[in-house]
Amino acid sequence: MTHKQSSSQSARLYERALKVMPGGCSRNTVLRKPHPLYAMHGEGCYLTDIEGVRRIDFANNMASLIHGHALPAIVDAVSKQLQMGTGYTMATEVEVLFAEHLCSRAPSFDKIRFVNSGTEAVMSAVKASRAFTGRAKIAKIEGAYHGQYDYAEVSQNAGPANWGEVDRPSSVPVVHGTPPSALADVIVIPFNDTDRAIAILERNAADLACVLIDLMPHRIGLIPAQTDYVRKLREWTADNDVLLVCDEVITLRCHYGGAQATYDIEPDLTAMGKMIGGGFPVGALAGSDAVMSVMDPLADKVLFPHAGTFSANPVTMTAGRIAMELFDAPAIDRLNELGEQARAAITQAIEAADVPACVTGAASMFRIHMKPIPPVNYREAYDLAGEAALRESFLDYALANGIFLVGTCTGMLSTAMTAKEIDRLAEVVEGAFRSIKPALQAAENNRKV
Repeated sequence: MTHKQSSSQSARLYERALKVMPGGCSRNTVLRKPHPLYAMHGEGCYLTDIEGVRRIDFANNMASLIHGHALPAIVDAVSKQLQMGTGYTMATEVEVLFAEHLCSRAPSFDKIRFVNSGTEAVMSAVKASRAFTGRAKIAKIEGAYHGQYDYAEVSQNAGPANWGEVDRPSSVPVVHGTPPSALADVIVIPFNDTDRAIAILERNAADLACVLIDLMPHRIGLIPAQTDYVRKLREWTADNDVLLVCDEVITLRCHYGGAQATYDIEPDLTAMGKMIGGGFPVGALAGSDAVMSVMDPLADKVLFPHAGTFSANPVTMTAGRIAMELFDAPAIDRLNELGEQARAAITQAIEAADVPACVTGAASMFRIHMKPIPPVNYREAYDLAGEAALRESFLDYALANGIFLVGTCTGMLSTAMTAKEIDRLAEVVEGAFRSIKPALQAAENNRKV
């Protein structure tokens, strides 16, 4: 694979990266053509790359920076902790303090364990569910992303060629070589389709350890789960002695007690990550006393032995505690209001540009779709012909005009933002849509044929 020589620092750095990393990176989400953007520094809601270009950061490291970059309170506290050490083969007070704070935020959080990523939190939730129920199978929603774990990632990128009938969605692997046994232990259910989901669960009730659900799954389209759908899943799991596991790695930001509070439900287990680390790698698993007891090393029989060299390291615990204490109810209300303003402004921009597009999301997040009607499930959100190219053109325009979004045209707001940044977002979104309007309209016309 060769790339044209360029005088830019980013191009030269990418040529070096290609020699030492597959694809020249350690996470595929940073790749862009002809090369990735390389960060130099971030401050508040602004991110500057190594070419000196400053942009408003609506990506916030994939929703992990709830207060934006380099919040002084976090920087100061972490700097002090660094001078005392970054990790010990001992427990720390700050782990206890942070655990107390997080457990106080949601009624379903009786006990908590810290891990190192959202993937690890979901993995732990699945293992805890199996340990508690003694069953192997799990159910998950078609298209939902839950990290890189054989079972949790099933059918996150299924397509028309392999996703099967809607009444019996196929268990589709992501990674080549995924064991068939892993696929057999994952039951796939449709999103926001209560009757079909319950019917599939009924057929597998005796074998299920848990139902894993993201209440506003990003990969599906950042579509909020319908209230009836969520509550019926809660009722069904409770009636059938199956655990309900909520993946709130992203959605914890939606409410002081997480998105689950907006549905008035209490899952058996909740996986967390991203923003609770205050900018550092983190994950956590919280749940009821009964279920979390499978991890209790003081029990006569430990059903789920658990450890981790960097779990609850004091740097992350310090940064996370400050980040979450500052993300209190008033801060959440202000940020959610800003999110409403952003979605309204994007809708107005779509109308002004007169293009077949839409915006989804809730709380402090939004996602722009290159389709006229907001999808309600994975199959409706799936990219049709030409949509990926349109999205890339949209993102290119946004980057050239000072707006940095997630590659799916998604934005996750930070508390460092104000109405000024939302106003600029609206201007750029309208400009981007005007620039791709002919191609967008052509794609829509082709779909109608």
